[in-house]
Amino acid sequence: MLVTELGIWASSEARELVERREPGGLVRLGRRSHGWRQEDLGAQIGCSASTVSRLEGNKRITDMALLRAAAAAVGVPSPVMAAACGFTAISTAAPTRVAPDTLREVEEDPMRRRTLLAAAGTAVPASMLLGVDDALAGTPVPSRNPGRPDARLAHGRRMFDAGQHAALLQDLPGLLGDTHHAARSRSDLDYARLSACYTLATQVLVKIGRYDRARITADRAMTYASLSSSPLASAAAARELSIVLRHQDQASTAQRLILNAAAQVEATGLHTDAQAAAYAQMLCTTSYTAARAGDRGQALSMIEEARRAARRLPAFPPDGRLFRISPAAVDLYAVGVHWALGDAGAALEAGHDLRAELFPTAERKSRMHTDLARAWWQWGKPEQTARELLAAMRVSPGEVRDRPTIREMVGSLRSRHPRVSGVQELALAVRS
Repeated sequence: MLVTELGIWASSEARELVERREPGGLVRLGRRSHGWRQEDLGAQIGCSASTVSRLEGNKRITDMALLRAAAAAVGVPSPVMAAACGFTAISTAAPTRVAPDTLREVEEDPMRRRTLLAAAGTAVPASMLLGVDDALAGTPVPSRNPGRPDARLAHGRRMFDAGQHAALLQDLPGLLGDTHHAARSRSDLDYARLSACYTLATQVLVKIGRYDRARITADRAMTYASLSSSPLASAAAARELSIVLRHQDQASTAQRLILNAAAQVEATGLHTDAQAAAYAQMLCTTSYTAARAGDRGQALSMIEEARRAARRLPAFPPDGRLFRISPAAVDLYAVGVHWALGDAGAALEAGHDLRAELFPTAERKSRMHTDLARAWWQWGKPEQTARELLAAMRVSPGEVRDRPTIREMVGSLRSRHPRVSGVQELALAVRS
């Protein structure tokens, strides 16, 4: 079982350490929960047991890089560590309720929606998550065939882009183990690569609705991005954490996080296309987060700013770019923004000129169809909804089969409109 799922970071001991501003005490708490000796932790982060002892016992921060590495190794969530360091405040209220993305059908009872989502969230076999759980419970073990870390990471991204979620989950433990092993160099590049691996892990866990685990991987992506000193790696990690927070009903925290990330990217001067793409992506995420929080004014102003920022970007981002945003991708975000604001007509208008060939990956092509399906469903048009979902499934079956909210939409179509063309095919696909 994951350490963080045992609730130690919400325990009275952890809260007292935060209140007393003792980050080293949190490292000690996490180390002991793993059953590690000080020399065990030292071996993980490349220092002696005596150094670990001083780190845990010192009430002043003398080596932030070492503290972050130790915190990451034992699994201290970044917000908890930041609060213990006095950087932020943290709520000690009851744990937040995980609320997956709903379809905003006002006639449905919220408890029924949560029950349906829980049932729908079983598309990816639980056995596929066992290796991920083991990898997150401590420092993951390197694989026997590590290969080049960059090539391994690129392969993982291709699996995500193809909707091969189960295969990616199976590959993640070894990938994380190999990049952890490489990061023993403590070089900025290796820390950035490790952050990127945890960001990828967060993306696939969010995709399949596993927000508890995604919170852990997002926290670690933030930690290693900070160690890398890369503003783009930090932006990517902050974006994924904000998405997880949004799903965990912490919209205001998510909004502050992504706005801060956008400001940091803007501070680079946006001299390169990679920086401009990062900025446009941050604005898109800010817009959607605001829309989900019901902030119509900010949502619409941010998506317009994202359109302006994306004008200089190529229609097809080059391979390997961290933020693969394009003018068409911004328009796709606009579909989601208007849907989240409850305006199906505006959502469909925003997506009127979108075509699958404008997007380079199966994941984005299929996402275009599922976002349009959500808008049609919101407008009460089951035939058009089914048509878009079938198109999405034929591009990337995993985008329909593995996403809890899309599975719920298929279930609602089947129960309410079983005679609509394509509905039975969709229902069979999500059950397989």
